[in-house]
Amino acid sequence: MTMAELIQEFTDAVRDPRGHVYAARAYGEESPGGTWVGWLEFRPLGGGAVLRTARETTQPDRAALEYWASGLEPVYLEGALARAS
Repeated sequence: MTMAELIQEFTDAVRDPRGHVYAARAYGEESPGGTWVGWLEFRPLGGGAVLRTARETTQPDRAALEYWASGLEPVYLEGALARAS
């Protein structure tokens, strides 16, 4: 079994509709078939439980997963935070 790897830490914080602020990170791991799955985690800056999305993407390799994460815009992260809540 592989361990999850940090793919990208986003510099801009993400705010939910209630005003809570989160640090966003993309994680991924290699699946048994060799593809990589990715998801997002949101850590509340004021403390509390980490929120995690279900699988957001499947990519053919780690480099493709890094490329996917590098293109995520703030509006996507806001939507992902809503899905994770």
